[in-house]
Amino acid sequence: MLISPNSFGLGLRVEHYQALAEPGLAHKPDWLEIISENYLVPGGKPLRHLENLRRDYPLVMHGVSLSIGSSDPLDLAYLDQLKALADRVEPGWVSDHLCWTGVDHRNLHDLLPLPLNRAMLEHLLPRIDQVQQHLGRRLVLENVSSYLQFADDELGEADFIAELARRSGCGLLLDVNNVYVSSRNHHFDPRAYIDRIPAEAVVQIHLAGHEDQGDLVIDTHDHPICEAVWQLYEYTLRRIGPRPSMIERDDHIPPLAELLMELEEARRLAAELQLEPAT
Repeated sequence: MLISPNSFGLGLRVEHYQALAEPGLAHKPDWLEIISENYLVPGGKPLRHLENLRRDYPLVMHGVSLSIGSSDPLDLAYLDQLKALADRVEPGWVSDHLCWTGVDHRNLHDLLPLPLNRAMLEHLLPRIDQVQQHLGRRLVLENVSSYLQFADDELGEADFIAELARRSGCGLLLDVNNVYVSSRNHHFDPRAYIDRIPAEAVVQIHLAGHEDQGDLVIDTHDHPICEAVWQLYEYTLRRIGPRPSMIERDDHIPPLAELLMELEEARRLAAELQLEPAT
């Protein structure tokens, strides 16, 4: 399913099922991002809502359980379920996070950062290839926010991600808010980070809010997007060109109209830049 670079999506949440299905919805999103794990069971109410919305909205899939960086073997049963869902809803792409979420077959339900070193790159490459072979499609990976750094880090995060994308062929979901959050926590220049990301690998952009405690910024996804993140988004678009962009709200879910007005701000900002997609 083709999704235009100049398009604007929204993370699908249960609270908005009914409102998104209303005919004549003003400022409707161009597409929806679904949390893959919410629809892996072949049947039931969630899947019925999804198939109803799919008639009106292109979909992309975003997972939280791949655990691509774990030392555990990849969960083939989970990959089978992902593939079945992708075959069913024909998403624009399938994404997950560049992180680990569990070990010894126990899911910790958190997106934990990886050591940024050569050993981890070599660990990730065959696992990404295995996922891409299993799904029969390119995997898209998202940069996560982090609150610590490892003593044996050898690369900056942007350089690590750039090399991973180049060697694995995976796509990138660039979460601009996560870049901002990590830049505040680790005291680096977020624009320099964006400069080092290979533009041609970026498939999608996430926008979100966070909790600012001054000397600590937490990626809560429960606030409106702040001005600093809007400015970094504008810089990112100037740097890499237009990309499908969406707002991700995971907690304190507001009425749909409020999120759609925030999405209008992304549309307005991108339109004012008058950027043309790369040919």
